[in-house]
Amino acid sequence: MDNETSAGHVTRKTVLRAALAAGMAAPAVLMGVPALARTLTAGEAAPALTPECDDGDDPTPPQTEGPYFKPNSPLRKSLLDAGTTGVRLTVSGYVFGLACRPISGVLLDFWQADVNGAYDNTGFRFRGHQFTDSTGAFELTTIVPGLYPGRTRHIHVKVQAPGRPVLTTQLYFPGEPRNNTDTIFDPRLLMTVRDAGGAREAAFDFVLNVPQDPGPTPTPTPTGSPTGSPGGTWAAGTSYRVGDAVTHAGLGYVCLQAHTAQAGWEPPNVPALWRAA
Repeated sequence: MDNETSAGHVTRKTVLRAALAAGMAAPAVLMGVPALARTLTAGEAAPALTPECDDGDDPTPPQTEGPYFKPNSPLRKSLLDAGTTGVRLTVSGYVFGLACRPISGVLLDFWQADVNGAYDNTGFRFRGHQFTDSTGAFELTTIVPGLYPGRTRHIHVKVQAPGRPVLTTQLYFPGEPRNNTDTIFDPRLLMTVRDAGGAREAAFDFVLNVPQDPGPTPTPTPTGSPTGSPGGTWAAGTSYRVGDAVTHAGLGYVCLQAHTAQAGWEPPNVPALWRAA
């Protein structure tokens, strides 16, 4: 198979595809975090997604800046102030390069309309920038933006990896009626969104046009009695086969797909690879 090495263990591309088939997003299999389900209205076909992080993927598409960008926004992860009204929204995700490796220290500058569809052009309400952490992750706390004439609901963002050009784009919400009439709307820029107890949670992963060395392919080691895993037999660097049994943190697991273990892929973090015994 083109996605398996001659040694019999799978590549990162195969693991990502297996994760997607199991209902997980790409960062979930890489970082061990839960994925969010895309929301669709009745009868709506699933739109084309921004390319999942994978070897050789195209970068996230750019979009117009629009008339309301302001430089020098404050450094902050939350755009909420005292008395902010609107449905709370958390947007989280990762920033990857072309070889599916996360990028730390990426600048993300967000701006959006308030609940009434108005932009603050004198101050910095609903404006702020932040940087990805060591795992390439970001998280924004804000509200669901309001609508204004001619546009569907959206959030603006500029994304810049250290020493690289700026990507200017916009993020969209699934199931919005105006998605069908907004001439700027791009379905590749839809976030995945779910309701969360009166608030909403969204996820989106950026793929930047940043060349990366994919790194060496891990050398398989014989399957047998792994060592070096605190609290169990699972160990990074070990080549596991379908049906192999391990323990981790006092619980037993069975391998669902052949792979070479990496830090962050411990069971039960990656349901595409392990199930509870």
